[in-house]
Amino acid sequence: MMPSLLLHTANLLLLLLVSAASATTIGVTYNASSPKLPPPEHVVSTLQSRGISAVRLLEPTPAAVRAFAYTNITLLLSVPNDLIPSFAANRSAASVWLYTNVLPYHPRAHISLISAGSDVITSAATSNPDLDPSTVLLAAMRNLRLSLLDLGIRTIPVSTTFSFIDIMTTSFPPSAAEFQEPIGNLILRPLLQFLEETNSSLLVNLYPYNMYRINSEIPIGFVLFQEHPFNFRDDLITGVRYRNLFDMMVDAVVAAMTVSGHESIPVIVAETGWPSEYEARAAGNYAEMYLKGLIKHLRSGLGTPLRKEGVAEAYIYQLFDEVDSSYNNGRNATTAAAAEMIGGAEAGQHWGIMYPNMTMKYNVDFSVRKNWMFGHFAELGMIICTGYIVLVWSVCNLGEQLK
Repeated sequence: MMPSLLLHTANLLLLLLVSAASATTIGVTYNASSPKLPPPEHVVSTLQSRGISAVRLLEPTPAAVRAFAYTNITLLLSVPNDLIPSFAANRSAASVWLYTNVLPYHPRAHISLISAGSDVITSAATSNPDLDPSTVLLAAMRNLRLSLLDLGIRTIPVSTTFSFIDIMTTSFPPSAAEFQEPIGNLILRPLLQFLEETNSSLLVNLYPYNMYRINSEIPIGFVLFQEHPFNFRDDLITGVRYRNLFDMMVDAVVAAMTVSGHESIPVIVAETGWPSEYEARAAGNYAEMYLKGLIKHLRSGLGTPLRKEGVAEAYIYQLFDEVDSSYNNGRNATTAAAAEMIGGAEAGQHWGIMYPNMTMKYNVDFSVRKNWMFGHFAELGMIICTGYIVLVWSVCNLGEQLK
Protein backbone atom coordinates (compact mmCIF):
# COMPACT_ATOMS: atom_id res chain seq x y z
CA MET A 1 0.00 0.00 0.00
CA MET A 2 2.76 2.39 0.98
CA PRO A 3 4.68 2.09 -2.34
CA SER A 4 1.52 2.73 -4.35
CA LEU A 5 0.68 5.76 -2.21
CA LEU A 6 4.16 7.18 -2.67
CA LEU A 7 3.98 6.51 -6.39
CA HIS A 8 0.63 8.30 -6.63
CA THR A 9 2.04 11.27 -4.67
CA ALA A 10 5.10 11.36 -6.88
CA ASN A 11 2.91 11.36 -9.99
CA LEU A 12 0.88 14.27 -8.64
CA LEU A 13 4.06 16.21 -7.94
CA LEU A 14 5.36 15.51 -11.43
CA LEU A 15 2.06 16.82 -12.78
CA LEU A 16 2.51 19.97 -10.70
CA LEU A 17 6.04 20.32 -12.05
CA VAL A 18 4.79 20.10 -15.63
CA SER A 19 2.01 22.59 -14.92
CA ALA A 20 4.35 25.01 -13.20
CA ALA A 21 6.88 24.76 -16.01
CA SER A 22 4.38 25.35 -18.78
CA ALA A 23 4.13 29.00 -19.72
CA THR A 24 3.65 31.08 -22.82
CA THR A 25 6.46 31.04 -25.36
CA ILE A 26 7.83 34.59 -25.59
CA GLY A 27 9.55 35.79 -28.74
CA VAL A 28 10.33 38.88 -30.80
CA THR A 29 9.52 40.07 -34.30
CA TYR A 30 12.47 40.60 -36.61
CA ASN A 31 12.65 42.01 -40.12
CA ALA A 32 15.98 40.99 -41.62
CA SER A 33 15.19 42.99 -44.78
CA SER A 34 15.46 46.32 -42.96
CA PRO A 35 18.50 48.37 -43.97
CA LYS A 36 21.49 49.16 -41.75
CA LEU A 37 21.04 46.12 -39.52
CA PRO A 38 23.64 43.50 -38.57
CA PRO A 39 23.72 40.31 -40.67
CA PRO A 40 21.25 37.61 -39.58
CA GLU A 41 24.05 35.32 -38.35
CA HIS A 42 25.15 37.92 -35.79
CA VAL A 43 21.56 38.59 -34.76
CA VAL A 44 20.88 34.90 -34.17
CA SER A 45 23.87 34.47 -31.87
CA THR A 46 22.77 37.50 -29.86
CA LEU A 47 19.22 36.19 -29.57
CA GLN A 48 20.53 32.87 -28.28
CA SER A 49 22.72 34.58 -25.69
CA ARG A 50 19.70 36.58 -24.52
CA GLY A 51 17.60 33.45 -24.06
CA ILE A 52 15.10 34.36 -26.80
CA SER A 53 13.59 31.10 -28.04
CA ALA A 54 11.11 32.25 -30.70
CA VAL A 55 11.19 34.74 -33.58
CA ARG A 56 8.44 35.97 -35.85
CA LEU A 57 10.26 36.66 -39.11
CA LEU A 58 8.71 39.46 -41.12
CA GLU A 59 9.35 39.45 -44.87
CA PRO A 60 11.57 36.34 -44.57
CA THR A 61 14.56 35.91 -46.85
CA PRO A 62 16.50 32.70 -47.56
CA ALA A 63 19.55 34.12 -45.77
CA ALA A 64 17.53 34.92 -42.65
CA VAL A 65 15.84 31.52 -42.47
CA ARG A 66 19.16 29.77 -43.08
CA ALA A 67 20.73 31.66 -40.17
CA PHE A 68 18.31 30.01 -37.73
CA ALA A 69 19.15 26.46 -38.87
CA TYR A 70 20.49 24.15 -36.15
CA THR A 71 19.40 26.51 -33.37
CA ASN A 72 16.81 26.06 -30.63
CA ILE A 73 14.90 29.13 -31.87
CA THR A 74 11.50 28.50 -33.47
CA LEU A 75 10.40 30.57 -36.45
CA LEU A 76 6.98 31.98 -37.31
CA LEU A 77 7.23 33.08 -40.94
CA SER A 78 5.02 35.87 -42.25
CA VAL A 79 4.29 35.93 -45.99
CA PRO A 80 4.35 39.52 -47.37
CA ASN A 81 0.87 40.93 -47.97
CA ASP A 82 1.52 41.72 -51.61
CA LEU A 83 1.88 37.99 -52.35
CA ILE A 84 -1.55 37.04 -50.99
CA PRO A 85 -3.52 37.69 -54.24
CA SER A 86 -1.12 35.53 -56.26
CA PHE A 87 -1.26 32.76 -53.63
CA ALA A 88 -5.06 32.84 -53.80
CA ALA A 89 -5.12 32.74 -57.61
CA ASN A 90 -2.55 30.03 -58.17
CA ARG A 91 -1.16 27.33 -55.90
CA SER A 92 2.08 27.35 -57.87
CA ALA A 93 2.83 30.85 -56.57
CA ALA A 94 2.67 29.51 -53.01
CA SER A 95 4.86 26.58 -54.03
CA VAL A 96 7.52 28.89 -55.48
CA TRP A 97 7.64 30.84 -52.22
CA LEU A 98 7.97 27.62 -50.22
CA TYR A 99 10.70 26.31 -52.53
CA THR A 100 12.64 29.52 -51.86
CA ASN A 101 12.07 30.17 -48.16
CA VAL A 102 11.09 26.87 -46.51
CA LEU A 103 12.02 23.66 -48.33
CA PRO A 104 15.82 24.15 -48.40
CA TYR A 105 15.92 24.70 -44.62
CA HIS A 106 13.19 22.48 -43.21
CA PRO A 107 13.53 20.81 -40.73
CA ARG A 108 17.01 22.14 -39.86
CA ALA A 109 15.32 25.48 -39.20
CA HIS A 110 12.43 24.87 -36.82
CA ILE A 111 9.49 26.59 -38.54
CA SER A 112 6.49 26.42 -36.20
CA LEU A 113 3.86 28.23 -38.33
CA ILE A 114 3.40 30.30 -41.49
CA SER A 115 1.15 33.35 -41.48
CA ALA A 116 -0.39 34.18 -44.84
CA GLY A 117 0.01 37.93 -44.59
CA SER A 118 -0.31 40.23 -41.61
CA ASP A 119 -3.37 42.40 -41.03
CA VAL A 120 -4.44 42.03 -44.64
CA ILE A 121 -7.72 43.82 -43.85
CA THR A 122 -6.00 47.09 -42.97
CA SER A 123 -3.40 46.67 -45.70
CA ALA A 124 -6.11 46.28 -48.33
CA ALA A 125 -8.01 49.30 -47.08
CA THR A 126 -4.98 51.59 -47.10
CA SER A 127 -2.82 50.41 -50.00
CA ASN A 128 -5.04 48.34 -52.28
CA PRO A 129 -8.73 49.29 -52.04
CA ASP A 130 -9.62 46.98 -54.94
CA LEU A 131 -8.44 43.93 -53.00
CA ASP A 132 -11.24 42.06 -51.22
CA PRO A 133 -9.80 40.09 -48.26
CA SER A 134 -12.98 38.02 -48.04
CA THR A 135 -12.24 36.47 -51.44
CA VAL A 136 -8.44 36.05 -51.31
CA LEU A 137 -7.34 35.50 -47.72
CA LEU A 138 -8.77 32.05 -47.02
CA ALA A 139 -8.04 30.94 -50.60
CA ALA A 140 -4.40 31.91 -50.14
CA MET A 141 -4.23 30.01 -46.85
CA ARG A 142 -5.72 26.89 -48.41
CA ASN A 143 -3.30 26.97 -51.34
CA LEU A 144 -0.37 27.52 -49.02
CA ARG A 145 -1.36 24.52 -46.91
CA LEU A 146 -1.94 22.35 -49.99
CA SER A 147 1.48 23.34 -51.31
CA LEU A 148 3.06 22.30 -48.00
CA LEU A 149 1.32 18.93 -48.23
CA ASP A 150 2.47 18.56 -51.84
CA LEU A 151 6.04 18.95 -50.57
CA GLY A 152 5.47 16.35 -47.87
CA ILE A 153 5.53 18.92 -45.05
CA ARG A 154 2.73 18.16 -42.61
CA THR A 155 4.11 19.66 -39.43
CA ILE A 156 3.84 23.37 -40.31
CA PRO A 157 0.34 24.82 -39.83
CA VAL A 158 -0.95 27.85 -41.74
CA SER A 159 -2.81 30.86 -40.39
CA THR A 160 -3.00 34.63 -40.88
CA THR A 161 -2.68 37.64 -38.59
CA PHE A 162 -5.38 40.12 -37.63
CA SER A 163 -5.28 43.40 -35.74
CA PHE A 164 -7.40 43.45 -32.57
CA ILE A 165 -8.69 46.91 -33.38
CA ASP A 166 -9.95 45.75 -36.79
CA ILE A 167 -11.87 42.64 -35.78
CA MET A 168 -13.25 43.28 -32.26
CA THR A 169 -16.34 45.24 -31.26
CA THR A 170 -15.10 45.96 -27.72
CA SER A 171 -12.51 44.94 -25.15
CA PHE A 172 -14.71 45.51 -22.10
CA PRO A 173 -16.50 43.69 -20.78
CA PRO A 174 -14.76 40.73 -22.48
CA SER A 175 -17.86 38.56 -22.06
CA ALA A 176 -19.77 40.93 -24.36
CA ALA A 177 -17.12 40.97 -27.10
CA GLU A 178 -17.92 39.78 -30.60
CA PHE A 179 -16.26 40.01 -33.96
CA GLN A 180 -17.08 43.06 -36.02
CA GLU A 181 -19.47 42.61 -38.90
CA PRO A 182 -19.39 41.99 -41.77
CA ILE A 183 -15.81 40.80 -41.11
CA GLY A 184 -17.08 38.14 -38.71
CA ASN A 185 -19.38 36.38 -41.16
CA LEU A 186 -17.41 37.00 -44.35
CA ILE A 187 -13.89 36.25 -43.13
CA LEU A 188 -13.45 35.12 -39.54
CA ARG A 189 -15.99 32.33 -39.15
CA PRO A 190 -14.92 30.43 -42.30
CA LEU A 191 -11.30 31.05 -41.38
CA LEU A 192 -11.79 29.76 -37.81
CA GLN A 193 -13.32 26.60 -39.27
CA PHE A 194 -10.18 26.15 -41.39
CA LEU A 195 -7.94 26.70 -38.35
CA GLU A 196 -9.84 24.13 -36.33
CA GLU A 197 -9.78 21.56 -39.12
CA THR A 198 -6.02 21.96 -39.59
CA ASN A 199 -5.03 22.27 -35.89
CA SER A 200 -3.74 25.80 -36.37
CA SER A 201 -3.92 28.96 -34.25
CA LEU A 202 -5.53 32.41 -34.45
CA LEU A 203 -2.92 35.18 -34.64
CA VAL A 204 -3.77 38.64 -33.29
CA ASN A 205 -1.79 41.87 -33.07
CA LEU A 206 -2.72 43.12 -29.60
CA TYR A 207 -1.60 46.52 -28.30
CA PRO A 208 -2.82 47.72 -24.88
CA TYR A 209 -0.77 50.85 -25.66
CA ASN A 210 -3.22 51.86 -28.38
CA MET A 211 -6.25 51.30 -26.16
CA TYR A 212 -4.65 53.38 -23.43
CA ARG A 213 -3.86 56.31 -25.69
CA ILE A 214 -7.34 56.34 -27.19
CA ASN A 215 -9.13 55.96 -23.86
CA SER A 216 -7.71 58.27 -21.21
CA GLU A 217 -9.94 56.73 -18.53
CA ILE A 218 -7.83 53.56 -18.43
CA PRO A 219 -5.38 53.78 -15.48
CA ILE A 220 -1.78 53.49 -16.58
CA GLY A 221 -1.07 50.95 -13.85
CA PHE A 222 -3.75 48.67 -15.28
CA VAL A 223 -1.99 48.78 -18.65
CA LEU A 224 1.52 48.25 -17.24
CA PHE A 225 0.75 45.15 -15.09
CA GLN A 226 1.27 47.13 -11.88
CA GLU A 227 0.24 45.23 -8.75
CA HIS A 228 -1.88 47.66 -6.74
CA PRO A 229 -4.77 46.71 -4.41
CA PHE A 230 -7.34 48.63 -6.43
CA ASN A 231 -5.81 48.00 -9.82
CA PHE A 232 -8.61 45.88 -11.31
CA ARG A 233 -11.79 45.93 -13.35
CA ASP A 234 -14.68 43.51 -12.92
CA ASP A 235 -16.71 41.96 -15.70
CA LEU A 236 -20.13 42.28 -14.08
CA ILE A 237 -21.67 39.73 -16.46
CA THR A 238 -19.35 36.87 -15.49
CA GLY A 239 -18.05 38.16 -12.17
CA VAL A 240 -14.48 37.79 -13.42
CA ARG A 241 -11.89 40.22 -12.07
CA TYR A 242 -9.15 41.51 -14.40
CA ARG A 243 -5.82 42.81 -13.13
CA ASN A 244 -4.43 44.07 -16.46
CA LEU A 245 -5.61 45.23 -19.87
CA PHE A 246 -3.67 42.56 -21.77
CA ASP A 247 -5.71 39.72 -20.24
CA MET A 248 -8.90 41.65 -20.88
CA MET A 249 -8.11 42.01 -24.58
CA VAL A 250 -7.09 38.34 -24.90
CA ASP A 251 -10.32 37.22 -23.25
CA ALA A 252 -12.33 39.47 -25.56
CA VAL A 253 -10.89 37.46 -28.47
CA VAL A 254 -11.60 34.18 -26.65
CA ALA A 255 -15.19 35.24 -25.95
CA ALA A 256 -15.75 36.20 -29.59
CA MET A 257 -14.37 32.85 -30.75
CA THR A 258 -16.71 31.11 -28.30
CA VAL A 259 -19.70 32.97 -29.72
CA SER A 260 -18.58 31.78 -33.16
CA GLY A 261 -18.42 28.17 -31.96
CA HIS A 262 -14.62 27.80 -31.95
CA GLU A 263 -13.60 28.35 -28.35
CA SER A 264 -10.76 25.79 -28.29
CA ILE A 265 -8.51 27.27 -30.99
CA PRO A 266 -5.14 28.40 -29.56
CA VAL A 267 -4.47 32.15 -29.60
CA ILE A 268 -1.07 33.58 -30.51
CA VAL A 269 -0.31 37.25 -29.85
CA ALA A 270 1.66 37.96 -33.01
CA GLU A 271 2.59 41.46 -31.91
CA THR A 272 2.55 43.50 -28.73
CA GLY A 273 4.83 46.21 -27.47
CA TRP A 274 5.31 49.82 -26.41
CA PRO A 275 7.10 52.62 -28.31
CA SER A 276 9.85 54.72 -26.76
CA GLU A 277 9.37 58.29 -28.08
CA TYR A 278 6.54 59.33 -25.82
CA GLU A 279 8.45 58.22 -22.74
CA ALA A 280 10.89 61.14 -23.06
CA ARG A 281 7.98 63.38 -22.06
CA ALA A 282 6.43 61.00 -19.53
CA ALA A 283 7.17 60.17 -15.91
CA GLY A 284 8.88 56.79 -15.86
CA ASN A 285 9.94 54.46 -18.64
CA TYR A 286 6.58 53.03 -19.61
CA ALA A 287 8.04 50.89 -22.40
CA GLU A 288 10.37 49.05 -20.03
CA MET A 289 7.64 48.74 -17.40
CA TYR A 290 5.24 47.23 -19.93
CA LEU A 291 7.77 44.74 -21.25
CA LYS A 292 8.88 43.66 -17.78
CA GLY A 293 5.29 43.31 -16.60
CA LEU A 294 4.29 41.39 -19.73
CA ILE A 295 7.18 38.93 -19.52
CA LYS A 296 6.64 38.34 -15.79
CA HIS A 297 2.93 37.77 -16.34
CA LEU A 298 3.41 35.38 -19.26
CA ARG A 299 6.17 33.50 -17.45
CA SER A 300 3.91 32.97 -14.43
CA GLY A 301 1.78 30.46 -16.34
CA LEU A 302 -1.39 31.91 -14.78
CA GLY A 303 -3.09 32.43 -18.13
CA THR A 304 -6.20 34.59 -18.33
CA PRO A 305 -9.56 34.21 -16.54
CA LEU A 306 -11.20 32.67 -19.63
CA ARG A 307 -8.15 30.81 -20.97
CA LYS A 308 -6.27 29.20 -18.08
CA GLU A 309 -3.46 28.01 -20.32
CA GLY A 310 -3.10 31.57 -21.61
CA VAL A 311 -1.95 32.49 -25.09
CA ALA A 312 0.23 29.87 -26.73
CA GLU A 313 2.88 32.35 -27.87
CA ALA A 314 3.49 36.10 -27.67
CA TYR A 315 5.88 38.13 -29.84
CA ILE A 316 7.19 41.52 -28.79
CA TYR A 317 7.24 44.09 -31.56
CA GLN A 318 10.01 44.57 -32.40
CA LEU A 319 13.68 43.66 -32.29
CA PHE A 320 15.08 46.77 -34.04
CA ASP A 321 13.53 50.15 -34.84
CA GLU A 322 11.96 50.58 -38.27
CA VAL A 323 11.00 54.25 -38.43
CA ASP A 324 10.28 54.35 -42.15
CA SER A 325 9.40 50.71 -42.63
CA SER A 326 6.99 49.86 -45.41
CA TYR A 327 5.71 47.01 -43.25
CA ASN A 328 2.12 47.77 -42.30
CA ASN A 329 0.34 45.80 -39.61
CA GLY A 330 -2.45 48.16 -38.61
CA ARG A 331 -0.45 49.29 -35.59
CA ASN A 332 0.88 52.30 -37.48
CA ALA A 333 -2.55 53.59 -38.51
CA THR A 334 -4.07 53.09 -35.08
CA THR A 335 -1.16 54.69 -33.27
CA ALA A 336 -1.20 57.64 -35.65
CA ALA A 337 -4.88 58.20 -34.90
CA ALA A 338 -4.21 58.06 -31.18
CA ALA A 339 -1.26 60.43 -31.51
CA GLU A 340 -3.39 62.92 -33.42
CA MET A 341 -6.03 62.85 -30.69
CA ILE A 342 -3.51 63.89 -28.02
CA GLY A 343 -1.28 66.06 -30.18
CA GLY A 344 1.69 63.71 -30.33
CA ALA A 345 2.40 63.22 -34.02
CA GLU A 346 5.80 61.63 -33.42
CA ALA A 347 4.60 58.91 -31.08
CA GLY A 348 4.67 55.29 -32.11
CA GLN A 349 7.66 55.34 -34.45
CA HIS A 350 10.34 53.51 -32.48
CA TRP A 351 9.22 50.15 -31.16
CA GLY A 352 12.58 48.36 -31.09
CA ILE A 353 13.91 46.74 -27.92
CA MET A 354 17.48 46.56 -29.20
CA TYR A 355 19.88 49.01 -30.82
CA PRO A 356 21.58 48.16 -34.15
CA ASN A 357 24.79 47.43 -32.23
CA MET A 358 22.73 44.68 -30.54
CA THR A 359 22.75 46.14 -27.05
CA MET A 360 19.44 46.16 -25.21
CA LYS A 361 17.43 49.36 -25.07
CA TYR A 362 15.63 48.16 -21.93
CA ASN A 363 16.62 46.08 -18.94
CA VAL A 364 14.42 43.07 -19.67
CA ASP A 365 15.26 39.41 -19.19
CA PHE A 366 13.95 36.80 -21.66
CA SER A 367 15.70 33.80 -20.11
CA VAL A 368 13.57 31.16 -18.43
CA ARG A 369 14.28 30.88 -14.73
CA LYS A 370 12.80 28.53 -12.17
CA ASN A 371 10.67 30.42 -9.67
CA TRP A 372 10.75 29.76 -5.92
CA MET A 373 7.72 27.47 -5.92
CA PHE A 374 8.95 25.43 -8.87
CA GLY A 375 12.34 24.97 -7.25
CA HIS A 376 10.86 23.77 -3.98
CA PHE A 377 8.39 21.47 -5.73
CA ALA A 378 11.32 19.99 -7.62
CA GLU A 379 13.25 19.38 -4.40
CA LEU A 380 10.23 17.82 -2.70
CA GLY A 381 9.48 15.71 -5.76
CA MET A 382 13.04 14.40 -5.84
CA ILE A 383 12.88 13.51 -2.12
CA ILE A 384 9.62 11.60 -2.51
CA CYS A 385 10.67 9.90 -5.73
CA THR A 386 14.01 8.93 -4.17
CA GLY A 387 12.24 7.66 -1.06
CA TYR A 388 9.92 5.58 -3.19
CA ILE A 389 12.83 4.03 -5.08
CA VAL A 390 14.66 3.21 -1.83
CA LEU A 391 11.49 1.70 -0.36
CA VAL A 392 10.85 -0.46 -3.42
CA TRP A 393 14.48 -1.64 -3.37
CA SER A 394 14.22 -2.52 0.35
CA VAL A 395 11.02 -4.54 -0.12
CA CYS A 396 12.43 -6.40 -3.12
CA ASN A 397 15.67 -7.07 -1.25
CA LEU A 398 13.75 -8.43 1.75
CA GLY A 399 11.77 -10.73 -0.54
CA GLU A 400 15.00 -12.13 -1.96
CA GLN A 401 16.36 -12.82 1.51
CA LEU A 402 13.20 -14.70 2.57
CA LYS A 403 13.36 -17.10 -0.38
